[in-house]
Amino acid sequence: MAQVLEFKLPDLGEGLTEAEIVRWLVEVGDVVAVDQPVVEVETAKALVDVPCPYGGVVTARFGEEGTELPVGAPLITVAVGAPASAAPTEDTGAKTEGSGNVLVGYGTSEAPARRRRVRPAQPPAGGAANGTGARKGPAADEASAAREVSAAREMPGAREVTATREVPEGPVPVISPLVRRLARENGLDLRELTGSGPEGLILRADVEYALRAATAQGRTASAPTAAPETTPLPAAPAVTGPAAGGIRTPLKGIRGAVADKLSRSRREIPDATCWVDADATELMRARAAMNAAGGPKISLLALLARICTAALARYPELNSTVDMAAREVVQLDQVHLGFAAQTERGLVVPVVRDAHARDAESLTAEFARLTEAARTGTLTPGELTGGTFTLNNYGVFGVDGSTPIINHPEAAMLGVGRIIPKPWVHEGELAVRQVVQLSLTFDHRVCDGGTAGGFLRYVADCVEQPAVLLRTL
Repeated sequence: MAQVLEFKLPDLGEGLTEAEIVRWLVEVGDVVAVDQPVVEVETAKALVDVPCPYGGVVTARFGEEGTELPVGAPLITVAVGAPASAAPTEDTGAKTEGSGNVLVGYGTSEAPARRRRVRPAQPPAGGAANGTGARKGPAADEASAAREVSAAREMPGAREVTATREVPEGPVPVISPLVRRLARENGLDLRELTGSGPEGLILRADVEYALRAATAQGRTASAPTAAPETTPLPAAPAVTGPAAGGIRTPLKGIRGAVADKLSRSRREIPDATCWVDADATELMRARAAMNAAGGPKISLLALLARICTAALARYPELNSTVDMAAREVVQLDQVHLGFAAQTERGLVVPVVRDAHARDAESLTAEFARLTEAARTGTLTPGELTGGTFTLNNYGVFGVDGSTPIINHPEAAMLGVGRIIPKPWVHEGELAVRQVVQLSLTFDHRVCDGGTAGGFLRYVADCVEQPAVLLRTL
């Protein structure tokens, strides 16, 4: 006998709490295999194909393309038959086919005991019954739920019912990583809270209320606490005047993530910027000589990245982050170099892992791979996070200078303008040289202007005289 299971939007990692449905990959009635992608979603980080941990027939889909769903919301229901090779379990006689933890936060591996409840549900289109995300639990729970469902079906006029279970284990939907950190630093177990946001989303107010209640009652911060009563906010005043007829674009997906991150950077980081003009003529000649020698072509961005890693080895203060909770500057051992890439979906910052250990050829190849993935929207969340320093080549937009905003929680960003012929005094004479403006925006908490100026001057010296790099090769 088939069992109808509900597959919910899993936690896609990196603190993401929602995703937008971009494209359904299956239709109602399709047969899906275990781990087959069923929907393409867009998070604040990237486009992700979500595989289903169940094999069977799709009986319902939840959400149209363009709909934004929170983590834990239903995606599809699947009618799953009992595999012939599966060993029967106690009291149930069947074992559900599953896949294990395919993505962070879901899967069909063994799970601790969970409570179950029975609720009525409308059958999906086509007459198939909706199922819920039932997973393997104790045999007694399974038998009890089966009896409840059977009894409900035999009642006169009863509608199709589905078994659900409350899941205190696994990822907890939290509105932001800041709220998750607040709970962690105060020893609060988020699984013990009931969120007051949409779909049980835990808000900052929920965590703060729980901490205040724990303090007032003299309990530990990890004790169960009820969610606070929430008062609806007053309706926003109607927009009048010229703005009423304007175009409104929701700040969601990548655009929303960029807005949040840049706002946080401006709010939390006391940044400062210094800049210098440099004669890049010799650097351009060196690159031309490398490419003329044969082998893979070396990109200008790779040479600039190699200069950055050499400069960070001399001035490691700029490869750090600030932990305000501990009031410490954390100097990092490895350089994971982010670089700004403009795409049709917005600005993204892919990260080259262990850039300090790569040569120019390896850096060129990795920049090319990540850039192509950025353009096609196939970057993974892991390729968009974990940077320690960012290189921003805004010269591709035809501009000379900028004061870039630091990519929080990093401590600095190097900006590179366009390289163009300009009058320049070279060896005591006026000449036309290839000139570039370099700018460094840095977190003034990690270092003073002397360190930042020394870093930028070293970068400029390497641009003007690439032979300076030979000391660090």
